[in-house]
Amino acid sequence: MENTGAVYLSRDRLVELEQELLDLKTNQRKSIAERIAEARSQGDLSENAEYDAAKEEQGNLELKIAKLENVLSRVVIVNPEDIPDGETRILSKVLVKDKTLKEKITYTLVSPEEADFDNDKISVTSPVGKALLNKKVGDIVIVEVPAGKMEYEVLEISKSI
Repeated sequence: MENTGAVYLSRDRLVELEQELLDLKTNQRKSIAERIAEARSQGDLSENAEYDAAKEEQGNLELKIAKLENVLSRVVIVNPEDIPDGETRILSKVLVKDKTLKEKITYTLVSPEEADFDNDKISVTSPVGKALLNKKVGDIVIVEVPAGKMEYEVLEISKSI
């Protein structure tokens, strides 16, 4: 967990992570503490599966809290208004044409912590995200992915606001 690199996030994602951390520290910790107390009240802890499960859950929760605190300690807020026009950067929306499938796809380039493939938010550290960084309209991008090579043409770049 010694990662010291900057974590680039939008302000909205930062707020979401802060709310998640608050919930973990307050509601989740309290809930697990109550389960541990209940299991402890049942007597012999050496053969108490409920107690062991609750303690393991507590350990997992504390690890999740520590990881989230580590991420939040390294956040750099990216304001879409500060992104230069005409070239893809983090938080850019990129309309590309898949040259093989002849489909148009819009991706938003985000940090790994914000990636959400179901919503077309791809990490700038993913193969496609890396390949699309610092591109201009009209550029052709060839990406090596597990399924083979993909070829995209950058059609449009806008700011993700």
